[in-house]
Amino acid sequence: MALNRSMHPRNRYKDRPPDFAYLASKYPEFQQHVQTNLAGGVMLNFKDPEAVRALTCTLLKEDFGLSIEIPLERLIPTVPLRLNYIHWVEDLIGSRGDGEAQRRGIDIGTGASCIYPLLGATMNDWHFLATEVDDICYNYAKKNVEQNNLSDLIKVVKVPQKTLLMDALKEESSIIYDFCMCNPPFFANQLEAQGVNSRNSRRPPPSSVNTGGVTEIMAEGGELEFVKRIIHDSLQLKRRLRWYSCMLGKKCSLTPLKEELRKQGVPKVTHTEFCQGRTMRWALAWSFYEDVLVPSPPSKKRKMEKVRKPLTFSILQPTIRELQIKASACDSSQNSIVQAVAAWLENTLSDLKVLHKRVPSGASELSLFLTAAENTWIHVRQKRREHARQVPRAPPGAVTAPGAQSPQTHTAVCSAETAGQYSGNGQQSGGARGDEPDSGRDVAMESAPEQEAASSVKEEAPSAQEVDPSTVQPTTPGTPPHFLFKCLLNVKPEAVGVLVEMHWVEGQNKDQMNQLCTYLKNAVLRTVTKPQ
Repeated sequence: MALNRSMHPRNRYKDRPPDFAYLASKYPEFQQHVQTNLAGGVMLNFKDPEAVRALTCTLLKEDFGLSIEIPLERLIPTVPLRLNYIHWVEDLIGSRGDGEAQRRGIDIGTGASCIYPLLGATMNDWHFLATEVDDICYNYAKKNVEQNNLSDLIKVVKVPQKTLLMDALKEESSIIYDFCMCNPPFFANQLEAQGVNSRNSRRPPPSSVNTGGVTEIMAEGGELEFVKRIIHDSLQLKRRLRWYSCMLGKKCSLTPLKEELRKQGVPKVTHTEFCQGRTMRWALAWSFYEDVLVPSPPSKKRKMEKVRKPLTFSILQPTIRELQIKASACDSSQNSIVQAVAAWLENTLSDLKVLHKRVPSGASELSLFLTAAENTWIHVRQKRREHARQVPRAPPGAVTAPGAQSPQTHTAVCSAETAGQYSGNGQQSGGARGDEPDSGRDVAMESAPEQEAASSVKEEAPSAQEVDPSTVQPTTPGTPPHFLFKCLLNVKPEAVGVLVEMHWVEGQNKDQMNQLCTYLKNAVLRTVTKPQ
C-alpha cells in the first residue's frame, strides 16, 4: 500500500501503514489474497477486486470494529482516503463544546459501504442522513448500518434519481445540519471513465481495478455539473447547512466551481487536497454563515522539496549465512551480518566500477557513499543475455549435468532482471500523481497502490545520516567530472535479516539508481544459488 507523508496529520495511516503480514495472520479471508515475494514482503494485487474488497473490510474491522459487506459490482472505497475527508470535515465544523447539540451531517450518495456515516458515527458520534438512489447500494447500506448497531445514529433513505439535497430535506424541515459531504460521479460518459478523454497520455495506466455501478461513476456533465447542482440547491437551502462540501477527482474542476461560488456571492469558500500515495483528490467547501472558522487552503508556496523515500530491499537470514561463509573464507573479521552484506556489496560495486567509500554511520549499521559514472550494470545484463543466446539448446532427451543451468533457465533469469524498474518496496518506480482519478471514483489505493504494494516497508523514510556530496569524495581514481548519480547506501539489521537502503543524493536520473538497486537485489540471490 503506497501512502503519503502529506496525508491529513490525524490520519492513523500517515505514520503507520497497514501491516499486511499481521492482517493476513489474523484474518483468513484476507490471507487468501496476499502473496509473499522473494524478499519476504507481503504483497496484494490491487487489480483484483476481491483483494481490494478484502483489504477494505479487514481495515475497517481491525481499526474501527466495523463489519461490512460490499458487492463486487459496486464501488469499493479505500479507507485512508475516506479518513482524510472525515478529518477535514472535523476541521470545518470544529470540536463540539459542552452543551452543544449533536453534530449532524448528510452523505449524498452513501454507496453500498455507507463508509462515511459508519466512520463518522463510530469516531465522533455524528448523526447522519445517508441518501442513495441505487437499489443495490441502498439495501447494502441499510444492512451495514444495522449489523453494526448504528441505526440510532445513521438514517439511510432511498431517494429518486437526480435527487441531491432539496428533495431529501423536505421531511427534515426543522433540522439544521452541520455539514454535507459527497463523492460525485467523476465521469461524464463511458469513454471518459475508460480514460480515453480524461487521462493524460503520458500517465501510466491505472494501478487499481475499476469497480462501481453506473450511477456511482458517471453522471450527465461529470463531476463539474454534478457539483454545480449541489451549489444550486445550497443557494436555496443556504443556512440549513453550516458547511457544504464535495470531493473532486479532477483538479481542473476546482477553478470553475470556485468561480461559480464567487458569482453567486457565497461569502465563505475554501478547498483542500487529499494526498495518499500517488492518488490525489481535491475537496471544495462553502458556507453562508459569517461566523464559521475557515480552514486555510493549501499554500501555493508550499514546500516543494519532498522527503524522498529510499529504495530498499531485504536480505533474509538464509542468504546472509551464505554470504557470511564466503566472507569469512576471505576475511575472518567479517563476522556480523551487516559486515558480511556490506563486504559483498563492496565487492559487487567494485566489479561494476561504481566508486564507493565508507562514511560515518550509526552503531549498528554501515554506510557507503556511491558515485556512479557509467551504467555498467546494464552492460553486465546485456552480456549475459548475449551469452544465453549463444549457448546451444540441448537436444531432445539430453540430460543436464547436476547443478548446471540450462539456457532456458538462464534466459529466464535475465528476463526477470530486466522486467521493469521496481523500487525495493515492491512498487513500480516512475509516474507522477495526476489530476484525474486513476480508476472509478476512487479505487486506487491512496494508491494505490502501484501494481502490487508490499506492506512490510515502513511508510516514513528512515532518517539517513546527512551527507554533503560536496564534502564526501569517493575513493580513487576520484570523482569523475560527469556522473550519473550519487547516493548513500545504508546496511542495517532488521528482524528478518538485513535491510539495504539507497538514498538519492543528486544526479541526472533517479531511474539509474532504481536499476542499480534492482541489479543488486537480483545479484545477491544469484550469488547464493550459484553452484559451487
